[in-house]
Amino acid sequence: MDSLNRFIVTVVKFLPKSVVFPFAKKYIAGKTLDDAVRVVRQLNQKGIVATLDVLGESIKNTSEAEETKNECIRVLETIDKEKLDANLSIKLTALGLAIDKAYCHTLVREIVGKAKELNNFVRIDMEDSPYTDLTLELYRDLRKDFNNVGIVLQAYLKRTLDDIENLKDLVPNYRLCKGIYIEPPTIAYKDRQKIRDNYVAALTKMFEYGSYVGIATHDKYLIDKAYGLIKEKNIPENRFEFQMLYGVTEYLRDKIKNDGHKIRIYVPYGKHWYPYSIRRMQENPEIAWYVTKSIFSFKK
Repeated sequence: MDSLNRFIVTVVKFLPKSVVFPFAKKYIAGKTLDDAVRVVRQLNQKGIVATLDVLGESIKNTSEAEETKNECIRVLETIDKEKLDANLSIKLTALGLAIDKAYCHTLVREIVGKAKELNNFVRIDMEDSPYTDLTLELYRDLRKDFNNVGIVLQAYLKRTLDDIENLKDLVPNYRLCKGIYIEPPTIAYKDRQKIRDNYVAALTKMFEYGSYVGIATHDKYLIDKAYGLIKEKNIPENRFEFQMLYGVTEYLRDKIKNDGHKIRIYVPYGKHWYPYSIRRMQENPEIAWYVTKSIFSFKK
């Protein structure tokens, strides 16, 4: 069945977006900021906080980067106006990193500056390996002037423990995740347990160096390991939170909240919803099966 599901994921990529969208909504708030506000408000009412993400990456020109920057500013202003318990996550390729590094730095500084003005926080997402050094370089540069900005590290990369060591002077606010991009085995672990082991080692090191950590995982094994580490090292509640993607493993999300821990949901939205949704389906191919079955009852 697994091979069938994965075959279906491939097929789904060729289906009309109008067929895919009803199922994509499991993973995205919608196409507009109003959709995202509605979802975040619902989460906040349950005692869950959020981070908003304007979908779109690897844009083609600076005008698209400017458009993304303006939308990020609008997100921050809307969070403030609507009194939402949420912050902002950004992808640097959506802000022109692959086009012009200096231009990207300028846009990101404007976003982080606006967040500081509004007493909010910006998380810089980590993307695939061609951008790792550039992303960490920009983060270090920002920290000269801002303390309301955090970074993401990926446990499947073999370099991650070294990156934690090299960043320890900044005592970063981290999000630690496994990583989703396809990377060569020369730089990334492929074995599931090795990734888990590196995740635990990275989390341990982040705690030892005094960082605040967003423990981003849907893996119950890693959640249990994090619980154990928090207890063993007596890590206070103001030094960590758990983080998950919108629409994924909600039963674990609710368990973490009921256990008394802070939980933050990553809420993506925007007109570039399709590539993100396909990635989520690749991680959960059973959803793609339902999309395919829907073709038989789909009517325009």
